[in-house]
Amino acid sequence: MKNIEFDANLSFKSTLGVIGLYARDNKIVCVEMLGAKNLGPSGAGPALADSGKAKVLIEAKKQILDYLAGKLKVLDFPVEYHGTPFQEAVWKQIDKIKFGRTLTYGEIATKIGNPAAVRAVGGAVGSNPVPIRIGCHRVLGSTGTITGFSGGDGISTKTQLLKLEEIDYK
Repeated sequence: MKNIEFDANLSFKSTLGVIGLYARDNKIVCVEMLGAKNLGPSGAGPALADSGKAKVLIEAKKQILDYLAGKLKVLDFPVEYHGTPFQEAVWKQIDKIKFGRTLTYGEIATKIGNPAAVRAVGGAVGSNPVPIRIGCHRVLGSTGTITGFSGGDGISTKTQLLKLEEIDYK
């Protein structure tokens, strides 16, 4: 996990593997997708954490599990993130992408008023502290290709999320 201050955390098993949630002041500040590799061969996984009583942890877990089960299309649990003004502009654009839709890195760069910053947009997408909630899996390369994914088991995790939303990709 990135160096983020939190006062409560919770981890749980999902179809993507272990997911860690970290909250501060009853807002999610980090979603950490640890991936299926952390479940281990027996599926038992690491010791699951439950530290603190932030209500947002239970709500975020429920929404994420419902989303992964195909029962929910909008995740709206409260989040708080801190990045550079550029990163935050990118994350705000990603947060506007609806379920089943995509944008390219170039389209995001144009929307934030800096069309030449495609690579920098990629860096900001990769540093999204609350993936799934801010759907960075919905950002594709200019030809609809998957160019990378830093959460969970990488590209295979992104592929799972795209298939869940019935998004075509290359």
